[in-house]
Amino acid sequence: MLRIQPEMLAYEVQEHPAGPVELSGMQLNQSIYEGMVGQMELDFPSRHSFVEEVHGFCGMGSATVFSEIEGPGGRPVPFFTNEFWTSRQRAAHSLHEISYRACFKPQLPRFFIERLSREGDRVYDPFMGRGTTVLEAAFLGRKVMGCDINPLSRLLVEPRLNPPFQEEVEQRLREIDLNYQGEVREDLLVFYHPNTLREIHGLRRLWLDPEAPVSPVDSWIRMVATNRLTGHSPGFFSVYSLPPNQAVTVERQRLINEKRKQVPPYRDVRRIIAKKSRELLKDLSVDERRRLQFVASDAFLSASSCADAIGIPPSSASLTVTSPPFLKVVDYVTDNWLRCWFNGIDPASIGIWQLGKLSRWAAAMESALVKTRGILVPGGYFAFEVGEVNKGTVKLENTVIEVAAKAGYEVLCVMVNQQEFTKTSNCWGVDNSSIGTNTNRIVVLRSPS
Repeated sequence: MLRIQPEMLAYEVQEHPAGPVELSGMQLNQSIYEGMVGQMELDFPSRHSFVEEVHGFCGMGSATVFSEIEGPGGRPVPFFTNEFWTSRQRAAHSLHEISYRACFKPQLPRFFIERLSREGDRVYDPFMGRGTTVLEAAFLGRKVMGCDINPLSRLLVEPRLNPPFQEEVEQRLREIDLNYQGEVREDLLVFYHPNTLREIHGLRRLWLDPEAPVSPVDSWIRMVATNRLTGHSPGFFSVYSLPPNQAVTVERQRLINEKRKQVPPYRDVRRIIAKKSRELLKDLSVDERRRLQFVASDAFLSASSCADAIGIPPSSASLTVTSPPFLKVVDYVTDNWLRCWFNGIDPASIGIWQLGKLSRWAAAMESALVKTRGILVPGGYFAFEVGEVNKGTVKLENTVIEVAAKAGYEVLCVMVNQQEFTKTSNCWGVDNSSIGTNTNRIVVLRSPS
């Protein structure tokens, strides 16, 4: 199994000199420009070049709408609205298609990685989740670091930094004995056919045996199986269930079965894992595979709180791109109970933040920002993605601006990526026009030089 250790391996990535940044011909509002003159640096990339590029961005066919909001000390903060990246489904690399609640699209971190870092730089995500930032940074030749208090995160990220070949997966699936004859969790029969449940138990015992070695291929199979536990199609192990991948309670599933008059059918665990593996690997080229393995040899992935970031070296990241848990939007403990059981994780012992009050959320974000400032190099950048919550009445970017200033950051701008929601939003039972998050709202920060 790929083991990402807290210490750095002796493997250096060649630094590539950065080329010039193409600047937009559009001019900034005079008050903003005057506030930035004298701060421009020769280092790539500069504050001014990035903000001006965003101001003049029209890569998706429409011009950026500019306004200002009041920032710390009454200084105006640029506020830019546009479609900066696509919201279309499956527009990114197939290896990203591991579902995790409330994750952002790969195009978001790519936008900032391409503009605010160079090949060989370290990119960090303190709320790693399914690893979207980490994987996208690896594709772009950056060194990667990630942190997440939920151990599930590492289980979902590490195998994709060292992906096996499809032939290896299918060979290993043929070797694994799924004829489990021990006791099974009978309450899970609301999700699974008895034979399917025995196969799931057969898989599970592979990584719950502390004396059994776990190969990279086994880690991959574990990741895919974790992703296929419950869902709404024959591509999952379970009978019809919503939302996909994040399990409802046993009682709730019982009600779903009664309403739909359904009985869990047999699902072939081997076949489903092989099929999903093929889908994940279909876009992976030889060069991309080499790049991922190269980056993996020098990666830092920590199963700890971002306020601690155990094993993440200080003053090492040029760029941070992340999205924290939003206020009262997602219950990660409840949503992941079945995934945690499958992987032998006690969710009650993890200490995942469930922050219902804005004041508590602000305090937690300030703690994360302070710790991350110590991980960023002087002058490093931080793209902090949040949303509007409570029916659009709470704009979390305002809180981020306030706590970021307290944490010692310079606030460069706020970007709002407008997007049209697709079927994914409906799968979660969310009315996005009323209670969901309809925009990506990114506060772009810079650490002190």
